[in-house]
Amino acid sequence: MPDWNDRYRDGNIPWDTGRHSAELVRVLYHEQIHPCRVIEFGCGTGTNGVWLAEQGYDVTGLDLSPLAIERAKERAAAAGVKVQFLAADLLASPDLGAPADFLFDRGCYHAVRRENVAGYLDAADRALAPGGIGLVLAGNAKEKNDPGPPVVEEAELRGEIGSRFDIVWVREFRFDPVIGVDIQPLAWSCFFRKRRS
Repeated sequence: MPDWNDRYRDGNIPWDTGRHSAELVRVLYHEQIHPCRVIEFGCGTGTNGVWLAEQGYDVTGLDLSPLAIERAKERAAAAGVKVQFLAADLLASPDLGAPADFLFDRGCYHAVRRENVAGYLDAADRALAPGGIGLVLAGNAKEKNDPGPPVVEEAELRGEIGSRFDIVWVREFRFDPVIGVDIQPLAWSCFFRKRRS
């Protein structure tokens, strides 16, 4: 696995747009996901977590990089919102408090799955309350950009996430543009629900 803290220290973070995800906004609106408890995997510098908190959601965000978490806390303080940001390895069973109604992941699954997909799914299962919903945004293997995000085939996405959760839908979209980066990588948006039993 890359040293994520080094990536943040060096500014080598081409996924960090500096603003919240347009696909997250679209899904919240279309699926009518009202303010609730949210856990975000791979929250980075907190752009999505802070925006969610500004909309009234109760957010816990975690990231492997302490430097990213430090920046996320600064972003929340500057915005005047309360978000619980934790520097933690989701594969190490961190205490995230009460299970969430909504799990959000923009770019964590597609990196972690290459090392330990079962560990990722265990963490997602622990994070979500029964009947809770999740949104995973991941690189799409139909376009392999270099540089670009790790990618996953649709069948792999459906097989892995669908082995533990009920997939409601999968759709294609493009990640938001990043200033100074010429590509908008093709991605998957996967919306799923935790089984109640």
